[in-house]
Amino acid sequence: MASAFLCCPGPLASSSPQLRLHRGAKRSFPVAKRRATDVVCSSDRIGDKRKGAAVGDDEDGPSFRPFGFVTDNPSSRSAIQLPESPAEDGNVGQMLYRIEDKGREYGSYVKSGKLRWFVRETGSLDNNRGTILFIHGAPTQSFSYRVVMSQMADAGYHCFAPDWIGFGFSDKPQPGYGFSYTEDEFHKEFNRLLDALNICSPIFLVVQGFLVGSYGLTWALKNSNKISKLVILNSPLAISSPLPGLFQKLRIPLYGEFTCQNAVMAERFIEAGSPYVLKSEKADVYRLPYLSSGGPGFALLEAARKANFNDFLNRIVAGFSSTSWDKPILLAWGVEDKYLNLAEAEEFQKGNPDVVEVKKIEGAGHMPQEDWPEKTVEALKAFL
Repeated sequence: MASAFLCCPGPLASSSPQLRLHRGAKRSFPVAKRRATDVVCSSDRIGDKRKGAAVGDDEDGPSFRPFGFVTDNPSSRSAIQLPESPAEDGNVGQMLYRIEDKGREYGSYVKSGKLRWFVRETGSLDNNRGTILFIHGAPTQSFSYRVVMSQMADAGYHCFAPDWIGFGFSDKPQPGYGFSYTEDEFHKEFNRLLDALNICSPIFLVVQGFLVGSYGLTWALKNSNKISKLVILNSPLAISSPLPGLFQKLRIPLYGEFTCQNAVMAERFIEAGSPYVLKSEKADVYRLPYLSSGGPGFALLEAARKANFNDFLNRIVAGFSSTSWDKPILLAWGVEDKYLNLAEAEEFQKGNPDVVEVKKIEGAGHMPQEDWPEKTVEALKAFL
C-alpha cells in the first residue's frame, strides 16, 4: 500500500553531475551523494529556501533527489541545506506520524452546507484596513500564504485563506456524491463559505495558480461588486497560456490515475516552477494530503478532467479587458516562473492599461508568496 502513494514517474532533471552554488557564496562545490542522516545546516527563519541554478539526480540513487544548496531566507546568505529525498523519509506510516500536526498555522474548520472547509485566518474585525481573501491554485493549498497573511495582519488587515474543497485539509468528497469538482460547483460552495464566514463587505482578493486559482478569477468576474481591488500572483492570463505537464498527464486515461497518486506531486510541481528547493518541513505539508489517502489525488484528477481550460481562459481575457472591468488590478509577478512568462503579465496589462499595474517580484518563481513572501508583502502593502 505504501508504494502506491510514493510512486515517482521519473526525475525532473538531468542525472548528469552538476555544480550548485547557494546565493551569495563565493565558491561552488560538487554535489556528493548524501544519506538522509547527514548533518544539515540551515537558518531558523521561515523564509524561502534558495537553491542553485540546476538540480540533478545521482545516477545510482533513487528518483527525485533534489540535492542542492539552499538559503533559508534572503537575509541568511551563509545558510545551506541539503533536503532529504522523499524516498529516504521512511514508510507512509512513519511520515504521517511525523508530519500529521504540521501546516495548520492560523487554521480551523468551518462547516458550510454539507462540506467542511479548512480556513486560515489572521487579524480580526478590529483590523480596520479591510479584508483580504487569499485563493490558492492546484495542486497546492492555503499553506503557501501563511507568512504573507501573518504579515498583512500585522499591517492592519483581516485575512482569510481557505483550502479549496478537494485540497489541503478541506473535505475531499468522492466525485458524484454531493460534489463533482466542476467550476460551477466550486463557485457555489465558495459562496456558501463566504456566507458562513460572514464576509459581506467589498474585499481585496488575491489569486494565484492554475485550475482552482483560475476559478478564483472567474468567480471574481461573476462577483465584481464584492471586490474592491484584485491582486493576481502568477496565474494563466492568456488564451495561449501553456498547460503544465502535470495537468496534461492527469487528463490522459489510466496514466492520469497513476499520476494523481504520486505522494510528492505537489512539492515537485512547486519546485519545478521555482528557482528554489522547498525545505523538508515545508515539503512535508504539501505532501501530507496525498499521503493521507487516495482521495486528494482523485479529487485533483476529477477537477483537471472536468476543467475546460480554453473556455475559462477566454472568459478571463475578455472579462478583465478595458471594456468589461474597471477595478484596480495588481499583477505581482514572480519573474523566475518556469510555467508562466513575465510577457504574459505584460500582455494582459495591455488589454486594460488604465487599471492593471505590473509589479515584478525579482527572484521569485511561480509561487511568489512561498518563494519570497517579504517582497510579496511589500507589493501588497503598496497596492492596497
